[in-house]
Order: sequence, then C-alpha cells, then structure tokens
Amino acid sequence: MTPKQILLSIAMVSILSVSQASFAQAETDHSIQSTGEIVQIGIGLVKTSIAGNDYGQAAKYSKFTTGVYGHQISQLREANVKQADDLHLVLLDIHSKIESNAPSGEILADVAVAEQLVSEFPKSQQVPFVVSDLLTAADESYQIAISENDIEHHLMSVSLVDKAVQLFMSDSSFDERQTGELASFFDELKIKIAQKQDFVSVGKLITTIQRDLTGTDSASSDHEHLYAMIRQHYDRTLAEIKDGNYAKAEEHVIAAYLDNFEYLEADIGKADEALLHKMELNMRENLRAMVQEKKSYDEIQSFINDPILVDLDNTENLISESSLASQTVSGIELEKVTNEMGSATEDQKSVVRSQIDFIRMTLQTMLSQYKEGNTQAAFVSARTAYLDSYEHVEIPLRTIDPDFTLQVELQFAELRSLINQKADYDKIEQATISVRRSLDESERLVTGTGQLAPTIAFTSSFAVIFREGLESVLILGAILTYLEASRNVKFKRFVYYGIVLAIGATAVTWFIASYIIRISGANRELIEAIAALSATAVLFYVSFWILNKIEHKKWMEFVKAKVWQASTTGGTAVFVMLSFFTVYREGFETVLFYEAMFGFAKYMETYVGLGFVAGIATLLGVYFVTRKLGKRLPLKMLFGLTMGVGAYLSIAFLGNAVRELQTLDILPFTSLLGIVPRLDINMAKMTGIYPTLETIIAQAIMLGIYLVAASYVLVLKPRREEKIATMRKSRREIDESTTH
Repeated sequence: MTPKQILLSIAMVSILSVSQASFAQAETDHSIQSTGEIVQIGIGLVKTSIAGNDYGQAAKYSKFTTGVYGHQISQLREANVKQADDLHLVLLDIHSKIESNAPSGEILADVAVAEQLVSEFPKSQQVPFVVSDLLTAADESYQIAISENDIEHHLMSVSLVDKAVQLFMSDSSFDERQTGELASFFDELKIKIAQKQDFVSVGKLITTIQRDLTGTDSASSDHEHLYAMIRQHYDRTLAEIKDGNYAKAEEHVIAAYLDNFEYLEADIGKADEALLHKMELNMRENLRAMVQEKKSYDEIQSFINDPILVDLDNTENLISESSLASQTVSGIELEKVTNEMGSATEDQKSVVRSQIDFIRMTLQTMLSQYKEGNTQAAFVSARTAYLDSYEHVEIPLRTIDPDFTLQVELQFAELRSLINQKADYDKIEQATISVRRSLDESERLVTGTGQLAPTIAFTSSFAVIFREGLESVLILGAILTYLEASRNVKFKRFVYYGIVLAIGATAVTWFIASYIIRISGANRELIEAIAALSATAVLFYVSFWILNKIEHKKWMEFVKAKVWQASTTGGTAVFVMLSFFTVYREGFETVLFYEAMFGFAKYMETYVGLGFVAGIATLLGVYFVTRKLGKRLPLKMLFGLTMGVGAYLSIAFLGNAVRELQTLDILPFTSLLGIVPRLDINMAKMTGIYPTLETIIAQAIMLGIYLVAASYVLVLKPRREEKIATMRKSRREIDESTTH
C-alpha cells in the first residue's frame, strides 16, 4: 500500500475508537453521532464537488466517507441503528456512480437520500467525546493533506475542525475557565491548519484539546518527572534567549505547557482552582507573548522565576504524594490499525467459508436470472449476496485489510448499479467475475495459510525442481564421465558453455512469463488457467516418459545413446547444443510449472522458494554422489517417486485450471457442497480439490488415466515382455535341440 493508503487506513480504523468503559456509561453511544457528523461533512463535500462537476474531487471525499462508515457499520448494527444498512448501501452506490461518471442528477439524488438517513441518527449526551472523535478524524486527514499535499484532505480536516468547534460551543458542560482555555486552543488549531503548519505540532495540539475535553490523559503519572521536565524546558528557554534564538525558546515554552503541565492540571485544579487558572494564563499566554515580543533576557528570567516557578513549587507541595499515586491514567485507546492475516477466530473462519460458498451460489443464480431477463430478481440476489452474506465476511476482514474490504464493497455496489441500469449481460458477467476473484482473496486474508498448505507448497516445489533437474544431472554427468574416460577433456568446457547459456535462457524465459502474467490485468485468470493446463499436459507427458525408462537398464541405454551421438559427431557445437537443450528443456518446463504454482500458492511464495533451494541442494548432492563417488543411484525408486509427484501435481493443476475457467464463466459451475469435502482455500489451491462437479470429473478422469497407464507400464507391459522373452527362449531351445 502507498503511504497515503496506509494513513487513510489508520484514519478509518482509529476514528471514533474509545475505551469500553466509555461505551458502557453512555446513554447513547457517542460514536454513533460522530459517525453521522463525519458522513454529513463528507457527503456535503461530495455534493459541492458534483455541483462543480469535479468528479475526481468528489471521488476522494466519497471514498473517505465510505471507508469511515464501513468501519463503524458493525457497531451501528449492534446499537440497532435502523438506518445503518440502508445508508451503507447508498454510500457505496454514490462512490460507484462517481467512479463510473454517472449523471450528476442521479448522484445528487442518492446524496439527498444519504442526508435524510444520516439526519435520523440518534444524538449523544456526551458532546465532548463527539468533539474528540471529530478531532481524531481531522488529525488523520490533516496528516494526509500535508504529507501528500492533498487539497481535498486539507479541506476535509478544516471542515471537521469547524464542526468540532460548532459542537463545542453548543455544549455547556465546561466552566468558564475550561471554556476559555479550550476556545484559545481551538483558535490556535484553526490558525495552524489554515497556515498548513507541520502535522506533528497540529497533532500535539489536538491531543491536548482532546485531553481537556474528555478529562483523560495518556502521559505517565510520575508527577516528579513532569515537574522536572517543565523546569528543564524553562532552563533551555533562557539558554536560547541568551543566544538570541527566540524561535527555539518559544518551542520550549510551548513544550513545558502542552507536553507536561497539561498532565498536572486535573490534580492542581482539585487542590486550588484559582492558582491553576493563574498558572495557565502565565505559562500558556503571558510568557509566550513575552518571548514572541522578544523581551530582554532579564525580563523573561524574572517572570519565569516569579511567578511561574514559585507557583510551580507551591502546587507541587499542595498535591500530596498519595493522591497522585492513586491517579489513574485512562485515555482514549485507539484500536489496532490492522490485524495479522489469519488472525480471525476459528468460528469466524468457519462463518467466512460458509458465507463465501453461499455468495458463489447466489451469484450463479443471479447470472441465470439476469440472462432470463428477470432483472428485479437478479438485483435482489445481488443485494442478498452482499447484505446477507458478505457483511459477515467484512467483520473479521476489515480489521485485517480495510482498503481491500472497501474495494470489495464497491465491487458489489458496481454490480447492483449495472443491474439497475439493465446493462448488457457481458458487463454484468465481468462485474460478477471481479467479485468472484475477491472472494478467494477475502477467504485467504481471514483464514491465513495454515500449516499443512505451506508444507504441501514446499514439498511440491522441491519435487518439481528435483524431477526436472534429475535428468539433466544424470545426462550431463554421463557426458562428462565419457569425455574423461575417452580422454576428450578438451570438450568439457563446451559442455559448461551450454549449461551457462541454458541457465541464462531459462532466466529470460521466466522473466518474460512473469511479465506477461503481470500485465495481463483482467485476463490474468485466463492466462493462469492456460498455464495450469499446459503444465498439466507437460507433466502428463514427462510422467509417462519416465515410466518408460524407469528400469535402470533402459535409462542407461538412453544416456549412452546421447553420449555416443555427441562424441561420434566430434564438433564442439554439438556438445554446446546437447548440454544447452538438455538443461533448457528442463528449465522451460520448470518455468511453466513454477508460474502455475505461484499462481495458486499466494502468500506461500517463501515456502515455494525454500523448496526450490532445497531441490537445487539435493541435485548438487546427486551430482557429487554420481560423479565424484561413482555411486549408482536407485533410479527406479527415484523415477517412480518423481512420477508419482508429477501425477499429483498435474491433477492439482487441472483442478485449479477448471476452477479458474469457472470463475471466468467459461465452464459451468455445479456445486457439490455437502457431498465433496469443502477444503480451506489454501488447501484447495494446493490440491485442486473443490466441491464442484466439473473439477471432480476432470480430476477423476486424469487420475483414471494415470492408474490405467501405470498399470500397463508397470504390470501388464513387463509381464507381456517377460512372456515374449520366455517364448523366444523356448523357441531357441527347441531350435537348438532340433539342430543337434
């Protein structure tokens, strides 16, 4: 994600988050009103942008508003806010229509509906907490505005602060001193934002305001440390003034008050309210004014010593150690920005799987309904797929990847919008495909990779590179051994040249294949399906090729033929080409297999890579054993093992290829849920087993072919050859006896 997306994610998660104790005490949850206020501001800015025909600006406001609301939807439902789901759908539709450049009148009509729905949200009695929530939103939006030089987020932060000030001024829960102090802070905040000062200083000021609004703080309760820091800042203030650096001096004056004294105010106020008010004015306004006016060193030193430090000493003596020791530090606790992939509970994972299965079947029904011309029923199905099912997926998913959650919500909104517009079936189909693609990703993020699937990924990767490399190692080893035995070592370097060229050509092939898949965009699934089918065909071929050479005698005859062909020709180019094609053929197959594997082993790429490294290391061991130690390998066992793995992989690739073609609506989708086990998405990807009739039939046919062929090659063919050999032997014996 980009820095901007990360900040936006932080904003959407942290907005309106307060401690559970605050929720329990509230007659009406203040976050409900906070959500409503933010939505009102957001859609108000959307309306202004659309009226000005600025769809780009409107899209930014809409995305921010929809994202914030999406994070609160679960809480709104729990609070039984009856408009919650209707408003969510309208906000998603607004953003979808903005991105598709729908007519402004249509968008403004939806905005009017949203305004009406949000106006019915209940109001909270905890106005200070509502104001604090709005300031949190303003702070996060301002960070984006400054770090990205984003005009829209700057205007959003200004609007949020204005609304916060408006609500604060309407509240009468603060006394005159508190109101005066907070009003002063708000004025300073508005100036800082208007001047686009750095977001760190703005954030500090907002934190100070929130602390005073809610009566909470998050600083250490070690009052001795706070008093020491205040005195230290004043020492540095005087040192900077002595050097003529009044700007630095002002920073220390501000830090002494905002970063330290603010945390002592509550206790000082309990002991002596009048003294607290006096100190606030002296530290926050009078001393700062003297520094800004560049008063003399002696004047400022005198004012710091008396009254500021004198009063500071008095307050420290007034407050007993015991009362401060019992002080609790509560503070607003922000939710964790994101959870780890797979961090959901087992119950949540189970719910997500069942809901995704239901969505797939509902979308299939929706397509049939739309194709038959029943658009009303199709719309109901699309709405049901989202509102009754995907909303349950969103609950754990949003805490893991809020941006992706919003993306899927908008895909559902786009689908509903197209159905409403009675768009061509092709457009409905493409929108449905987009949703289907996102369902697998949703399940992956919620359920994680687990343990067994990564193990299969590692094993499969190891088997692929070992199988592909074994033939090359044996052939090249035989060639080099023959050259040494025949004293033709001068040709060895040409064998190495061919190996290097083949490795380079394989790397180029991998780069090209990866690039084609990367730029394929909407056709990515089709290309991955074609790659999987190709890998299946190649694996099928090489598996039976191996079967025919599984006997050591047959293998050695094959190797000797290769070596004899190269040596009798005598040309150096022959050795280069022989080693090149020996390695590159296996390299090309390896690229094909790994591209197919990477397409299905998402988030398990590390295990695939480790399997590759382990396979290469094992191949080097095989080379050492055969070349340096002259050991004979159990080829029958090795080839039998690699043939079995190849058969397994080809069946897995075939299942995944059929599944991709189903996602693209090229092949039909017939559910076998309840008949065929429903595997976790990662296990399904690594085995190709899905509960659909089409995938099971394809894999069953492939498995049957392997079993029949293996039976023929391993059992029937050897018996037949043995029988023929026996008959020939008997005939020779008869001929010999007749002759004699």
